[in-house]
Amino acid sequence: MAAAKKAVLGPLVGAVDQGTSSTRFLVFNSKTAELLSHHQVEIKQEFPREGWVEQDPKEILQSVYECIEKTCEKLEQLNIDISNIKAIGVSNQRETTVVWDKLTGEPLYNAVVWLDLRTQSTVENLSKRIPGNNNFVKSKTGLPLSTYFSAVKLRWLLDNVRKVQMAVEENRALFGTIDSWLIWSLTGGVNGGVHCTDVTNASRTMLFNIHSLEWDKELCEFFGIPMEILPNVRSSSEIYGLMKISHSLKAGALEGVPISGCLGDQSAALVGQMCFQDGQAKNTYGTGCFLLCNTGHKCVFSEHGLLTTVAYKLGRDKPVYYALEGSVAIAGAVIRWLRDNLGIIKSSEEIEKLAKEVGTSYGCYFVPAFSGLYAPYWEPSARGIICGLTQFTNKCHIAFAALEAVCFQTREILDAMNRDCGIPLSHLQVDGGMTSNKILMQLQADILYIPVVKPSMPETTALGAAMAAGAAEGVGVWSLEPEDLSAVTMERFEPQINAEESEIRYSTWKKAVMKSIGWVTTQSPESGDPSIFCSLPLGFFIVSSMVMLIGARYISGIP
Repeated sequence: MAAAKKAVLGPLVGAVDQGTSSTRFLVFNSKTAELLSHHQVEIKQEFPREGWVEQDPKEILQSVYECIEKTCEKLEQLNIDISNIKAIGVSNQRETTVVWDKLTGEPLYNAVVWLDLRTQSTVENLSKRIPGNNNFVKSKTGLPLSTYFSAVKLRWLLDNVRKVQMAVEENRALFGTIDSWLIWSLTGGVNGGVHCTDVTNASRTMLFNIHSLEWDKELCEFFGIPMEILPNVRSSSEIYGLMKISHSLKAGALEGVPISGCLGDQSAALVGQMCFQDGQAKNTYGTGCFLLCNTGHKCVFSEHGLLTTVAYKLGRDKPVYYALEGSVAIAGAVIRWLRDNLGIIKSSEEIEKLAKEVGTSYGCYFVPAFSGLYAPYWEPSARGIICGLTQFTNKCHIAFAALEAVCFQTREILDAMNRDCGIPLSHLQVDGGMTSNKILMQLQADILYIPVVKPSMPETTALGAAMAAGAAEGVGVWSLEPEDLSAVTMERFEPQINAEESEIRYSTWKKAVMKSIGWVTTQSPESGDPSIFCSLPLGFFIVSSMVMLIGARYISGIP
């Protein structure tokens, strides 16, 4: 019997989407932008001490191999020829910091995740060295001095990890964000791996001058970072190197395929949502929540707590585009916390069912400031609180309050964006894993009091990376010309409450936020004492109520 004929679909493009909580590999048809197949693997996060967040770089890399392998198997089952994959793009969690040995390929420490707070005292000490009338860090990078960005994480590794210090002294160390670690590994690693990053990821390190688009000597000296360990900075769409993963049977078919797209996850989502015009914006709901507004070729500096960042540069000779960004640390992560730490849900999907049972938080407000507050406050002293509890409150109300928290935080960064841009957004384009939650989307429309618009294919982050890869010079299988971009079907959520009720709820939320600020007044846990943060992650005044409401078993893990 003759073998079944392979389906002919035209050029395909793959995308690695390496996020904080999971890794995915997705394959798209470059002519229609249709998602053909994908595979996802959840990634472990380690919390060795209060405020510390780490991941294993080798586990991350292995998850990429596994996702590529399994997706290729699925494509074969669909009778799709994987030799039609002509390019691969990479999208990644930003700021997360890896240092590895270029001779052995071994990481020299766990990846220090963007959410990690161990560098707070480093930040405080460095901030004393910045003149009040000349914040050269912010003017060159667009970023506030914060634990969020890579430079201070790298400084901590250089100060505290002997393996890293020795490797730097012996010229064996390479630094990179997750994109650099993956591209170096996927293009051969110790056997000629390409050590590079793109402008969007570089712009999140606090070492990169967003005007000259180069590593900045003054910034590297200020943070004490040796420039020789930094990756080469490239555009977001060009051939960086070729895949070398022949040890894997199925994925070995991708040997020699160019890796030709690289974007930090939020920039990738901006491209995937096709926000190519000045003033277009999108909000992504992942581990955190990130609102980006394209500001065109000009850097716009915020007066209201937003970041100025590189949006994308889609080709070596193409112009750079900038964005204003509102960053919220905890969005989807609060659902994971309810699942893993409190145990009130068994899967992330259950949150919608619980919230639907009550349809209200019944005056309960949840400020999930587990890593302090990011935009627009930039307040590292904040910690999570649940307030407004009564004996009537149950786990359903807390679930509803957790969803509302994501929406209120988005409202705060949207308000800041509107004030900076001067023209309020008439609707909000959304994407990310949490957008499958219809209650969340309706709540978001109610709290913003504008329509929320969601693409029917929510994987816009991976799509953006695939578009950049397929459009690269030397690949040319994906046109980014406006007339060639595929029309996207959208789902629309209209506000269903009156404006006055929306404002009352929002003003009560802001009162709760004020109560979350100032919890941490001690030195950061950098000094090595795991109990250094005296404040409880949830304000201690809620603990007695939680005993009544959820039972002692749920809070047994609270320090």
